[in-house]
Amino acid sequence: MKAPVVAMDFAAPRVRNGLPGVLLLLLGLGALATVGAEYRHETQKRAGLELKLAAASQAVAHDPAAAARRARLNEQAAGVARELAAPWTRMLAELEVASRDTSDDIAVLSVEPDLEKHRVRISGESKDLRTALTYLQKLQGSHSLQNPMLDSHEVIADNNEHPVRFAMTADWREQP
Repeated sequence: MKAPVVAMDFAAPRVRNGLPGVLLLLLGLGALATVGAEYRHETQKRAGLELKLAAASQAVAHDPAAAARRARLNEQAAGVARELAAPWTRMLAELEVASRDTSDDIAVLSVEPDLEKHRVRISGESKDLRTALTYLQKLQGSHSLQNPMLDSHEVIADNNEHPVRFAMTADWREQP
């Protein structure tokens, strides 16, 4: 008698994954392709931006006239910003109120600001010196003007009413 053949296999039989395994594999490959394409696109975009930056840096570095123009424009912009920050509305309103308080006998001819010194020069005409001095007193009580002083006055002899032309200066206060 012959002994039966014993088959010993220590490895487990191979189990095929079937349809769910194949679908999962295809989904992973699709995600890998999408990420790869996105990476390539972003890398090309970054390279383009680096080229643009290098070209802009070269243009700026080689043009000293452009740097001077930019500096001049920045300086002008800063000057405009300083002018706009001055308390013009309040100061002009107080000049107008002071002239109305003197029965409208004051004509303000010019207001010339000196932004660096925070000083303003006001020139005008009044019917007489007393009215000009009253106007000066009204301005001394102003909130935005400080230390208004009469610099000069002159009687206009050519005019038959003999008005007084005056000039005064004052410092302005920067208040909110």
